[in-house]
Amino acid sequence: MRAVIQRVRQASVTVDKEIIGKIGTGFLVLLGVGENDTESDANWIAARIDGLRVFEDGDGRMNLSLADVGGSVLVVSQFTLYGDCRKGRRPSFVDAARPEKANALYESVVAELRGKGLTVETGRFQTHMDVELLNDGPVTLLLDSQKTF
Repeated sequence: MRAVIQRVRQASVTVDKEIIGKIGTGFLVLLGVGENDTESDANWIAARIDGLRVFEDGDGRMNLSLADVGGSVLVVSQFTLYGDCRKGRRPSFVDAARPEKANALYESVVAELRGKGLTVETGRFQTHMDVELLNDGPVTLLLDSQKTF
């Protein structure tokens, strides 16, 4: 499972000119699910998101978590994170999970984050979405559950 995490001052997702998810301070998470991912990958990603300490404390050091700053999470499905661009001119998505599996694991990440007491908004799976954000920093991080040590 792959996640691009952006620390934001605000973010929103719109479908058919209707805002369906909106947050203030927190994380915009673009989440991709791979064919080999399992529930343990979803749990790992959610735990990492919850535990990240990338908000500044009084000394200007990245030392605070989402919970510390009262932040929220906007999770948007992003199968293109599994696009392989090494050959040809068009990405291959053979490593991306099929929609049924991807949606189930996407929903698991959302449920895990909510279970940790976080306020979570979402996009709409398998829908064209317009995502807007005001990146804070900018701070952008990559997580890949298959590249743990």
